[in-house]
Amino acid sequence: QAHLVESGGGLAQAGDSLRLSCTGSGRTLRSYAMGWFRQAPGKEREVVAAINWKPDSSYYADSVKGRFTISRENARNTYTVHLQMNNLTPEDTAVYYCSAAPFLASYGQGTSQIDYWGQGTQVTVSS
Repeated sequence: QAHLVESGGGLAQAGDSLRLSCTGSGRTLRSYAMGWFRQAPGKEREVVAAINWKPDSSYYADSVKGRFTISRENARNTYTVHLQMNNLTPEDTAVYYCSAAPFLASYGQGTSQIDYWGQGTQVTVSS
């Protein structure tokens, strides 16, 4: 079992930066990839970025490449993933969900292979 808790998010203006963090507990996460999805009103949940357990490999959605950076810190039974979001646009407005899956490749399969979810944190970007 694992438990994910997000922090960060909030209100921003276009061009601003925000940083999301997610702290996961549970020995399972030691070998799991972790990442972020987002869901805007009326849209499907989509992957944003993910990072493997080592961490030495990451994945980004095309829409955030060059603007968002994912990082990960592994400690004893505590695993923290950060999402640094720069040059935000109104299109980044969504609820952002932390997640964990067995493999980094799992994030290429939509939500079907995600085992754990955080409660979500709202990011709102105004123009």
